[in-house]
Amino acid sequence: MPDRKPLIAGNWKMHLSVAEAVELVRRIAAQTEDAEGVEVLVAPPFTTLYAVREALGDSRIRLGAQNMHWEMSGAFTGEISGRMLQGATCTHVILGHSERRTLFNDTNETVDLKVRSATFLGLIPIVCVGETLEEREAGNTFDVLKTQLDGSLRNFK
Repeated sequence: MPDRKPLIAGNWKMHLSVAEAVELVRRIAAQTEDAEGVEVLVAPPFTTLYAVREALGDSRIRLGAQNMHWEMSGAFTGEISGRMLQGATCTHVILGHSERRTLFNDTNETVDLKVRSATFLGLIPIVCVGETLEEREAGNTFDVLKTQLDGSLRNFK
C-alpha cells in the first residue's frame, strides 16, 4: 500500500462572500506553503469555487466541493454535477456529511451513487459517517457506522 499523506480539509459550509473566501484562501496558502507531509484541502461554497481556484494560483492546496449529484446533467434544480466540479478544477468532493443526511435526506444509497459517480470522473470522494447523540448514548455507534459504511460504499468491497 502506498504511503499516504494525512489530509487536512476545511469545509467552509455556507459561509463567506467571494471576497472573504479569496482573502481566507490567500492567508491559508501563505501559512501552509512550507507544510510538508500533509495535503491541505479547502471546500468553499459553490459560488466561490472559481474565485478561490484563481486565488490559489500554483499553490499545493487542493480544491474540493461540499456535495454533488450523481447524474452528469439533467433537470435537478439547485444541484451540481461532478462534471461541473471537474470544470472548476475540484479534486475532491465531500459526500454524506451529517448535515446532508439529516437536513436534505441523503441516504446511504444516494451517497453510494454519488461515490460511484465521483470515482468514475476521477474525483476523490471524502465519505462522511457518524452517529447522532441519541445513537451514541444508546450504544449503537458501531452498528450505525458499519451500516453507513457498508451502504455508502457498496460497490467498493
